[in-house]
Amino acid sequence: MERTVPSRPVTQSRQPPESRPVTGRAPSGASGAPAAPAARPRPAVPEGLGRGRPGPGHPGDLPPVHQALICVALPRLAMSADHGQLTGHGLEGVYQSGRRLLSRCLLRVAGREPVTVQGRLVDSDRARFLSVVRTPADPGPDPGIGVERSRDAEGTERITFRSSLGRTTRLPVEIAVGTDLADLGAVAAGRPGPELRATVHDAGMRWAAPDGTHAVLTADPPPKDALASAGLLRWELELPPGAARTIELRVRSGRPVRPAGRTGEPVLPEARAESDDPRADRLLRTALGDLRGLLLRDPSRPGGLYPAAGVPWRSGLAPAEALWAARMALPLGTRLAATTLHTVARTQRGGSGPDAGRIPGPLRDAGPHLPPGCTGVEATLAFPVVLAEARRWGLPDQDLVELLPAAERCLEWLRAAADGSGMLPEPSAAGLRRAETQAHAHRAALLGADLLDACGRPGADAWRDWAAQLRQCFREDFWLDDPTGGRPAAARAADGRPLPHLGSGAAHLLDTGLLGGGRLAEGLLDKTRTEQLARLLGSPAMDSGWGLRSLGSKEPGHNPFGHRTGAVRVHETAVAVTGLAAAGHDEEALSLLRGLLDAAEAFAYRLPEMYAGEQRTADAAPAPHPAACRPVAVASAAAVQVLTALAGIRPDAPAGTVALHPVRSAPLGEIRLSGLSVAGEPFAVRVSRLGLGMVEEAAPGLQLGV
Repeated sequence: MERTVPSRPVTQSRQPPESRPVTGRAPSGASGAPAAPAARPRPAVPEGLGRGRPGPGHPGDLPPVHQALICVALPRLAMSADHGQLTGHGLEGVYQSGRRLLSRCLLRVAGREPVTVQGRLVDSDRARFLSVVRTPADPGPDPGIGVERSRDAEGTERITFRSSLGRTTRLPVEIAVGTDLADLGAVAAGRPGPELRATVHDAGMRWAAPDGTHAVLTADPPPKDALASAGLLRWELELPPGAARTIELRVRSGRPVRPAGRTGEPVLPEARAESDDPRADRLLRTALGDLRGLLLRDPSRPGGLYPAAGVPWRSGLAPAEALWAARMALPLGTRLAATTLHTVARTQRGGSGPDAGRIPGPLRDAGPHLPPGCTGVEATLAFPVVLAEARRWGLPDQDLVELLPAAERCLEWLRAAADGSGMLPEPSAAGLRRAETQAHAHRAALLGADLLDACGRPGADAWRDWAAQLRQCFREDFWLDDPTGGRPAAARAADGRPLPHLGSGAAHLLDTGLLGGGRLAEGLLDKTRTEQLARLLGSPAMDSGWGLRSLGSKEPGHNPFGHRTGAVRVHETAVAVTGLAAAGHDEEALSLLRGLLDAAEAFAYRLPEMYAGEQRTADAAPAPHPAACRPVAVASAAAVQVLTALAGIRPDAPAGTVALHPVRSAPLGEIRLSGLSVAGEPFAVRVSRLGLGMVEEAAPGLQLGV
């Protein structure tokens, strides 16, 4: 749940049709309810089904999703409670492109609801539910019938019944199904509308909405009875001793839609992180599965893919977050970065005027101390950085040539938007200068200059001079001295007044960007101030024990559940880990890394975008944020970034070199990272328990740099 600010909109980007973002509120004036003749009242849940399960809250509220099992293979997803029944309440259901195709799927066996004993995700796109059923034939207190339900994001459910009884059993099975074909935004707002009337169709049911949308559910084997008026399918199964029988349900709408992450050549490789700490590999494999599940097609470019921001609330293009995710995933190859850059470039403003060259994006709430920030500015400044670093990792020349003009337009916008002092003010808050934005601008200038030089374009020296002026101004205007060593201001108001609160945005001051020869670009802070910032980020006020707080615990307005006022944001924790490690501050970096890895274990290795920043105590677990997206692209890509940061891989594919700067303390013991990609070829590296790095697989001719 990244909170945007609709009251002060920024022009929306031109997004591919299948990627329209889903917000937590229904569009103004759209109820989501079908016309009365096609609908019937939502039926009461049969006795024994759905008791005590909460329905939607107040209209406009985001329903809690922290306990939902979300299977994702966009543009399809399935959301279930851990009991496995789809009750028609809350967000439960199977969705395609933001429409709920199935909202009810209630199973009864021998007149009873199965007792669920386990529900869990077994992959990013599939959940499994185990339950048992007692029948009159049971000889004692132990149930004789086991039921396994496997539900995937594509709308297929397999229900397998197994008998442990000593004689043949005739098992009556009923499945009540229904849907409202509601938009996810309307469902989230508590206004899904009534269920639609069903008609018997082939071996199942069919529903149609007045707008032409329809859903068809088929069953194999076909049911013995199908009652459209009740949405009820019935079977009589015969189970000999030790036998199993399976019913398969499929729900579809129109032509089958194949998930983008499963088409054509794999965008993301099967990378591994074999380590003395087995959690590293589980985190990486889960992150890769979630990133694949979040991929969407760009219909305007054959083979074009980009990561959606996250589900369930933002399953569309968010340019800044898509670029961040693509950048953090560069160790897996450059294809995702290339296709994402192409998609984002098509949203860039053209023409002339103050917005020419800027990438559109909505405003983002920044907490109580700062006005909303513009995600479009963040995306515009990220674009040349991602392109420059992708080139170092081995981006094909054709992509570089095609994308360079968009990067130059981003730099032209930056030049026009900067003020006379060399600072970049916020377009959404006249005169405010945000520290985080200056870090993004400084990185864009230096890596943009590197890019211009490499491509034989003019202006590189002017950008380096501009960056030097920004560094000087920042060090003079943004650093607040005090007896403890000082701190960077979060922002400067238009009147010059500093806003001194300390938050996770300061971590971006450590993210300087990759240049040639394995060198990192110079940062806005000098060495002494970088050391002080490292101490601040590693202090108990910022390091919660589970990751980096978005606002320090001693700051006014701190709220451990506030997404910009104290919650742990996974993406910014990863930025801090890699920045601290690159600057040589291993102790602070590794404390945050261990906290993040411990939190990942508590979340079954599917990290949410954020969770509560409460101070860690003995025998505690991180508290989930009830409305956080999970999975989310930047959190999944963050797992790739922090694990590869342990090896300190710094490639320069155009120069045919790669440098290793591993973390010397080897916090996870020995680790071998394989399935990575440098210069378009497989790359593997091992870091020993002594913190020594060794390349084990690389492109022919690739030399080890310093």
